[in-house]
Amino acid sequence: MDAVLYICHGSRVKKGCDQAIEFIERSKSKIDVPIQEVCFLELAEPTIEQGFKRCVEQGATRIAIVPILLLTAGHAKVDIPEEINKVYQHYPHIKVVYGTPFGVDNQIVDILIERIKETEATIKKDAMVLLVGRGSSDPEVKKDFHEIAQRLAHKGGFQHVDTCYLAATTPKLLDGLKQASESNYSQVFVLPYLLFTGILMNEIRTELKKWNKAEQEFILANYLGYHDRLSNILQNQVNKLLNSQGNEYDVYRYS
Repeated sequence: MDAVLYICHGSRVKKGCDQAIEFIERSKSKIDVPIQEVCFLELAEPTIEQGFKRCVEQGATRIAIVPILLLTAGHAKVDIPEEINKVYQHYPHIKVVYGTPFGVDNQIVDILIERIKETEATIKKDAMVLLVGRGSSDPEVKKDFHEIAQRLAHKGGFQHVDTCYLAATTPKLLDGLKQASESNYSQVFVLPYLLFTGILMNEIRTELKKWNKAEQEFILANYLGYHDRLSNILQNQVNKLLNSQGNEYDVYRYS
């Protein structure tokens, strides 16, 4: 019997975890699989071990494991596979297939444009966007983030979309804000590329208060969030996984 185990990041802020669970509950109705469980990588329960065990206890013989993450970095490549490998040793008879984060997708670009429009600000001809990511030392993250920024500029009709990060790599948030402040753009939309609310969102909100000036407007858009369009991406990924011939834990080890 097939099962899906959704692995969310986890947050110290309860609202962030609640948002993840609510998103999975909304998504379940689109996915025709009898067993569907949600768990967290860190900072919240159920853990990956608990989620995996729940699937097995309900009769799962094959589990599609999906990381509910935006980009492919250390969590998806190392942390989650390591945790699954530990659990798998106790259930070697279970077939396992491992998916990927949401990655680069035009539906995500559509969400970003929607978030900017939700600010209700009149978008000026010389508006720019500062896309703020969580950050990772993995070069693949920077590559994908840059691709998303380019697609946003093209599809959203913005003259310029710049990127910065909250941790682990450069340019940092302060660098991005400083560069935007020194530019000729009179309007700067600051767009957090985050799945859930929490400490990082508060950090952006606090910092942004310092940058508005008469000749240049900084506008904070809402974070990406668990939008319904992500459910569509998730549905496609689960279907692809379950149509694959993957088996055993080597399937979800990244090369």
